[in-house]
Amino acid sequence: MREATAHLASIDPVLADLIDRHGRPPARRPARADRRFESLTEMIVFQQLAGRAAATIHGRLVEALGGEVTPAAVRSASDELLASCGLSRAKAASIRDLAEQVSDGRISLERIGRLPDEAIVDHLTQVRGIGPWTAQMFLLATLGRLDVWPTGDYGVRAGFGRAWRLGGTPTAEELGDLGEPFRPYRSLVAWYCWRVADERPGAD
Repeated sequence: MREATAHLASIDPVLADLIDRHGRPPARRPARADRRFESLTEMIVFQQLAGRAAATIHGRLVEALGGEVTPAAVRSASDELLASCGLSRAKAASIRDLAEQVSDGRISLERIGRLPDEAIVDHLTQVRGIGPWTAQMFLLATLGRLDVWPTGDYGVRAGFGRAWRLGGTPTAEELGDLGEPFRPYRSLVAWYCWRVADERPGAD
């Protein structure tokens, strides 16, 4: 992480300032293979929800499944049980589809860490309700990949536009091009964009 932030600071003065203000991003170690299903399930729960509400629903789900979110536990849970946790029908269906595909081997979370980033996104988006954003969050948070650039994430786009004083929020396509100079550490740049997006107006 020290080497990565030093490189970013050396090539861009905006990042140098952000690194000085926010320090280094926390080091992310890849999650154990037996925790990946639970991690991906949590990301499905958090889709398009405020953090506190999503955390409450996820906590209820973990409790309802006996403390262990596993494919077997999800497959044996009734629709009523999943609904009682606060899951929408779409999210419950997505989590069930993930459990089914992991159970029958169509999705291999044990071996997925050996694949390159794009192949992982393609692999995971076979699951109902998992799109590129969720797959990219899995790459970032669960597998600890360093060069993920979630151009569809509004926080990253808004933070980039503000930090680099673009006068507006770039589109996903524009952000894709803007991120090119920061390979192979775009995950870190995304982290700084989120920090900027979270700051109060005037803090910069």
